[in-house]
Amino acid sequence: MTQTEFIILNFNEIRRKSIKIWKALPESHYNWKPDKYAMTALEMIRHVLQADYGWNIIINQGDMTNYKTPWENKPFVSVNDEIEFAEPYRKKFLESIYKFSEKDLNENKVIHPGNGEAKNLGEYLLRIAYHESVHAGQFLSYLRTMKINRPEIWD
Repeated sequence: MTQTEFIILNFNEIRRKSIKIWKALPESHYNWKPDKYAMTALEMIRHVLQADYGWNIIINQGDMTNYKTPWENKPFVSVNDEIEFAEPYRKKFLESIYKFSEKDLNENKVIHPGNGEAKNLGEYLLRIAYHESVHAGQFLSYLRTMKINRPEIWD
């Protein structure tokens, strides 16, 4: 396997497990959050899904100055609706990654607009995957606190 194939495999595995976790959330708990400063459960799902749109701009050296998300003003409907709406953006993001060569992964620099730090592209992609993984763990703790059975993700 190439580096790119390993990175894509990692992204797909993380998303498969995230979706499994998210689908355990009953509609009655969509707006649950542990405190007034936290995201609701459905907001966290959207946060992770819509990030692919922004990541794709960043890894392709796009301009984030006037960033607007396609989710802007989109009402929250359901977990499945969020996943379906995000699918074309996820597909485009993964297609971008497939185009990167080994040289690109090791030599291209990406500057994260949030902190201005430059990372090589391969490292940046792994950090993107870590972002979703952290939120998966956070979501599992939400489910535990809500006393909802957590799906088995350690297959």
